[in-house]
Amino acid sequence: MIREKTYVLALDNGTQSVRAIVFDEAGNEIAKGKQEIEPYFSRQPGWAEQEPSVFWSAVRAACQKMWQTGAIQPQQISAVTLTTQRGTVICVDESGTPLRPAIIWLDQRRANVDQRIGGLWGLLFRLAGVASTVQGFREKTQANWLQQNEPDLWRKTHKFLLLSGYLSYRLTGEFVDSSASQVGYIPFDYKRLGWAKQKDWKWRAMPVQPSQLPRLVKPGHRLGELTSEAADWLGLAAGLPVFAAASDKACEIIGSGGHAPNIACMSYGTTATINTTSQRYLEAVPFMPPYPSAIPDRYCTEVMIYRGFWMVSWFRREFGLREEQIAVERGIAPEALFDELVTAVPPGSMGLMLQPYWSPGTKEPGPEAKGAIIGFGDVHTRAHIYRAILEGLAYALKEGAQRIERKTKIKIDTLMVSGGGSQSDAAMQLTADIFNLPAQRPHTYETSALGAAIDAMVGLGIYQDFDTAIKNMTRVAKVFKPQSKSVEIYSGLYNDIYLKMYQQLKPLYKKIQTITGYPS
Repeated sequence: MIREKTYVLALDNGTQSVRAIVFDEAGNEIAKGKQEIEPYFSRQPGWAEQEPSVFWSAVRAACQKMWQTGAIQPQQISAVTLTTQRGTVICVDESGTPLRPAIIWLDQRRANVDQRIGGLWGLLFRLAGVASTVQGFREKTQANWLQQNEPDLWRKTHKFLLLSGYLSYRLTGEFVDSSASQVGYIPFDYKRLGWAKQKDWKWRAMPVQPSQLPRLVKPGHRLGELTSEAADWLGLAAGLPVFAAASDKACEIIGSGGHAPNIACMSYGTTATINTTSQRYLEAVPFMPPYPSAIPDRYCTEVMIYRGFWMVSWFRREFGLREEQIAVERGIAPEALFDELVTAVPPGSMGLMLQPYWSPGTKEPGPEAKGAIIGFGDVHTRAHIYRAILEGLAYALKEGAQRIERKTKIKIDTLMVSGGGSQSDAAMQLTADIFNLPAQRPHTYETSALGAAIDAMVGLGIYQDFDTAIKNMTRVAKVFKPQSKSVEIYSGLYNDIYLKMYQQLKPLYKKIQTITGYPS
C-alpha cells in the first residue's frame, strides 16, 4: 500500500517579504506564494518600525497567491509552522491587540541608562571586563526605551512579544512561542534555553515581568491548533496543528543540511552569518551567546556580519542602475549582469580590499568601527568595488569560521551556503576559493522555510528524529570547488592584509568618532 504524501505549510516572515511555502516529506517545494513588504518606516532618524497588521496581512496575501497556483489544495495540508526575522518586538494588550508599531530589529534608538547594575552582579561584570557590554545591552533593550519614553503604553502592555510570538498568537489564539525563536533584548537564558531564573541579572536590566512573556515550546512540539479565525484568514481548515520551529537563521541551518559542528552553514542574507550546530553551549565571540538551534537542546554557534549582503543591495542601488536598465531591456534577471561584473575582475580585485564593518559592533569590531576600502588605483572600476564587497564579506565570515573552530576544537570540513547571495555563481565560487572548501548550494533557495517544515515533520511523527529528517529533506544542488590559483591569492590577502586591517585602522576610527561624533 502506498502511503499518501504529507504536506506542511511553512510561513516565513523575513525582513523584506513574507513567503507561504508547502513542502512534502522529501523536502520538495510543492507550492509557493510571496508577498513583498516594506521593511520599516521611520518616524525619527534611526528608528525602524512597522505596523503589526502589515505582517498578518502579508501572511494572508502570500497564502492567497500560493492557493492560486493550483499546485496544492487546502485540505491536503497536515500542519502549519512558522519562522520569522529575529529581534522584532511587539507590545499587545490582553486581547492580543498591538498597542503601537513593532520595533524592527534594524532600529537604532537607545535608552538612557545612567546607573550601572550594582551589587554582586555589577562586581562580577567589572571583574570580567564586560560592564560596558552589559551597559550596551541595556541601552539597546527596547523595553527600557518604551518605559522611559512611552510609560503609559508600557503600563498597558499585557504581553511583550517577538514577531514570532505575535504571529503564533494570531495562529493559535494563545500567547505561546518557540524557545528557538528567542533572539533579542529579552530576559532569555541562552544556556538553559528558557526564560531566565528569578535571580538572573537580566531581570534587573529591563522592566519586563515574567507575566508579560509567552509560554515557550521546544521546536518540533505543538504550539497549539489553528483557530477558526486564522483558518478563514489563511484559507485552511480550523484545528490544524501548529508546530514550533525557530528563528529564520536557525531554520536556515537545518534547511541547508546543518546539524553537526563540522558543517558550517553560511547565510548571505541582509545579515550575513556563519553557524555550526553544537550540543554544547559555546561562545564563539566572548560574552556573545550562541542562539537556540531549530533542533531541541542544541545551539547555533554564530558569528554575524550585521549589514552583510545589505552592502550588495547598497551597491546595486547606488551604482547599479546601468545593469538594472539593461536587464529590463533584455528581459533577464539583473543578477546575471552583476555576476558578469564579478567575473570580469580577477580574484583579489587587483588589490582592492574591503572591511565590511558598515555597522558598529560591541566587541570585535567595537562601537567605533567603520567600513573601509583600501588599495585604490587608477585601474579600478565599479566592477572591482562590487567584487571587493563580496570578497570582504567572505573574508569576514572565514574569520568567523576560524573563531568557531578554535572554540569547538572541531575542523569545519563542509560549507553550505544559503540566502540571496547563494544564487550568484560568482559569489559561490569566490567563497569556495577564500575558504578553500567546496561551497555547496542547497537544492532550494527557501532554506529557512524548509527548516521550519523539518520541525513540523518531526512533530507530526513522519520522522522520529532530526538527523533522519534532515537527511531525507535536504540535499545539495550544486558544488563549487576551490581553484588552486585563486586559493593562493586569497590566502595571501586574507592572512597578510585582511586580518591586520581592523587593528591598523582602529585608532583612526576612534579619532574619526571623536572629531565627527559618528558613529554615536
